[in-house]
Amino acid sequence: MGEPYLRDGVDFGDVLLAVGKAVIAFAVLLVAVMLMVWFERKVVSRLQNRIGPNVAGPFGLFQTLADGIKLFFKEDIIPDRADRFVFQLAPYLALVPAFLTFTVVPIAGDFSDGQNGAVTIFGRETFLQVADAPVGILFFLAMSSLAVYGIMLAGWSSGSKYPLLGSIRASAQAISYEAALGLSLAAVLLVTGTLSTNEMVQVQAGEGFGGIVPRWNLIVTGFVPFVVFLIAGTAELNRPPFDLVEAEQELVGGFHTEYSSIRFALFFLAEFMNTVTLSAIIVTLFLGGPAGPNFGFLPGWLWGFVWFFAKLLVFLFTFVWFRATLPRLRYDQLMDLGWKVLIPVSLGWLLVLSAVRLVRNGQIDITGDSFLDAALVVLVSIGVLVLGAVLLSLAIRSARRERLALAGERDPLSSGSLVAAAEGGRD
Repeated sequence: MGEPYLRDGVDFGDVLLAVGKAVIAFAVLLVAVMLMVWFERKVVSRLQNRIGPNVAGPFGLFQTLADGIKLFFKEDIIPDRADRFVFQLAPYLALVPAFLTFTVVPIAGDFSDGQNGAVTIFGRETFLQVADAPVGILFFLAMSSLAVYGIMLAGWSSGSKYPLLGSIRASAQAISYEAALGLSLAAVLLVTGTLSTNEMVQVQAGEGFGGIVPRWNLIVTGFVPFVVFLIAGTAELNRPPFDLVEAEQELVGGFHTEYSSIRFALFFLAEFMNTVTLSAIIVTLFLGGPAGPNFGFLPGWLWGFVWFFAKLLVFLFTFVWFRATLPRLRYDQLMDLGWKVLIPVSLGWLLVLSAVRLVRNGQIDITGDSFLDAALVVLVSIGVLVLGAVLLSLAIRSARRERLALAGERDPLSSGSLVAAAEGGRD
């Protein structure tokens, strides 16, 4: 566990290697963000029967660079009523957590035949990630929680009501979906038994069912944690259909309404950097990261990068597809999905996986056959979950009817009395 080159103490060469890895990772991530912006604009334009960027550079590849240069030389405006220090600090608070999260993601390495993905650089054995922290997944959760502070402080410090409303929405949205994100992540920790991202990849690199089906956590956890994590992660990114933080029809531009020039560009950069980082985290947690077949005619570590990039591209396209396809949710729908659907589903499925784990460890023995015991536990657990979902749905409907009836008593022209009158007319 941890970086191999740090197990025998730390010298100056080790420090240089760590700094070099960090600088290279930051440069790679910046280039990836630039290409991601181009990729999103190009894919959305194709889905909408448009051409998209096609002037600056071949296929419009330099359009993002041109936009960045333009924003860099624009006038930087700070509102009179803004808190200057916090207003200037907020873009960096949004950007830094995105990069720090990426430091624990393994992007390459040979994990075939039981290998751990290590390579030798300048005589030092290391992993192809900035750092393999023993608590890498907890670090990811901490950074995802901190990222909302940049948005919240940006809205609060602007001295304007619309950015403030956008930042309040960001806080409520982060609280609502952080719980579901953590519960779906707990399912992955339960089946892998480690907090290290490198060790998670090693666990998933082994042979799965029949030696053909991959041993990805996507399959081992039963797909449900993956779906919950993907939805909650999209909400954490404030991307469509969960982009109520910057809903332009309601909040002008949301939390960054008062920002211009390079500070606005930093928020823009943070959004796309978070998209790339979360996609990389999903690939690591559920699809085995760089683990994949080694066909031999390339170095083993390079095959790892090929598989990682191919998986990453799938999720980047998925996020772009969401933006081009799904309409924005209402705020009540956003809250309902988080609190009434995702959290109960992820918690219930975590209990199911825990029960299956107990059966596999021999702590539950009903029929004497572990396979039949596991099947029986899963069926009973799913039945309990379905019953709980029905009872929760009935409770929600009952509370909604009581709320509408109470509103009708207070105001005869309110929506509650109108709904009751309409229902009475139908009867």
